Amino acid sequence: MDILRFITAGSVDDGKSTLIGRLLYDSKNILIDQLEALEKQSKNKNENGIDLAILTDGLRAEREQGITIDVAYRYFSTPKRKFIIADAPGHIQYTRNMITGASNSQLIIILIDARQGVIEQTRRHSIIASLLKMRNVVVAINKMDLVEYSQEVFNDIKAQYELVANKLGLDNVNYFPISAFHGDNIVSESENMVWYQGPTLLDFLENVEVDHKKDFESPRFQVQYVIRPQTDELHDYRGYAGEVISGAYKKGDEITVMPQNIQTRISKLETGGKEVNVVFANQPAVIHVEDDIDISRGDFLVKSEDLPKIENEIEAVVCWLDKKELNEGNKYFIQHKSKLLKALVKEIEYKIDVNTLEKIPVTESIRLNEVVKVRLKTASPLVFDSFEESKATGNAILVDETSNSTVGAVMIL
Repeated sequence: MDILRFITAGSVDDGKSTLIGRLLYDSKNILIDQLEALEKQSKNKNENGIDLAILTDGLRAEREQGITIDVAYRYFSTPKRKFIIADAPGHIQYTRNMITGASNSQLIIILIDARQGVIEQTRRHSIIASLLKMRNVVVAINKMDLVEYSQEVFNDIKAQYELVANKLGLDNVNYFPISAFHGDNIVSESENMVWYQGPTLLDFLENVEVDHKKDFESPRFQVQYVIRPQTDELHDYRGYAGEVISGAYKKGDEITVMPQNIQTRISKLETGGKEVNVVFANQPAVIHVEDDIDISRGDFLVKSEDLPKIENEIEAVVCWLDKKELNEGNKYFIQHKSKLLKALVKEIEYKIDVNTLEKIPVTESIRLNEVVKVRLKTASPLVFDSFEESKATGNAILVDETSNSTVGAVMIL
């Protein structure tokens, strides 16, 4: 059974947390003791006597204010698929939270209040979806009960959003008229909107095709740990442990160790403590090579016919996550999966307006939640693919040298 990771996004009070609560409640993924606790804490009760938003709004401040502040993750499953949901905040000031939540998602559900239509936050979250190369976009037009389940309202908002999607190049967009509060078209078909002939939201999520292309193309493996026991029974054992990021590796494959650019062959493969002939994407594995080579944590083992890029200078889009401002000349660590390097911000080329996608000249320091195009210089060569080719090897983070705080989300161009 595969896993679908998706994120909900939208403006404040569009019903993101209520939608997730409804998915969990109607798909019977809530335990009895959870239901009892919900009934006691609920203020904004529906016909079932509970406030479904409380299921995801876990922080006390979130419950007091009735808003989502941090990204909350929830897990549920149906007989067809497992799901990991990220509930992202709607406030402009929490744009960074939305970006970090969306970075590992395969699908985004953008909620629109049927009374409001497409607003600035709708465009902002759609732009972030386009920046993060999200291939599946669901537009859930919520609170249809408050506009008398009007087909005309739904069609108007759909036409508004199609203009946004066309401008941003969002190709795979699906539209759903829903009421998260009453459960219309979430798990069960709505009796109030017989004019809608499409699937329910859960039915769509269960059957949407997830992009598994990365599992078979561009083999990538990064060393996380060198296993060298140096015991009597394992005197000559030297294995390189990590996760197969993409593609597949077979015993006997010719590989290149990067950034050293040294060729060798795979002599043995192990996973789960057993020797195997092949390992696939997303599997933890231990790779042994024929030659004695200096291979360290963070090095890549890749198929010799399909090499990634290797550069000392990279261009990247950075979402700034820190209250301390970003300036040209600042020094940071760049963490690229298990590789940690020193990096210098050589140039800030322009700022991206997340409301219009316009490129704005930089005249002052970059502040929290702003998105910029930068040129970074690293202390030693970085092995990578572009973010568009591979999210897994095309993303990184910037880390403050003194506080060790994560200060920037990096999408390598």
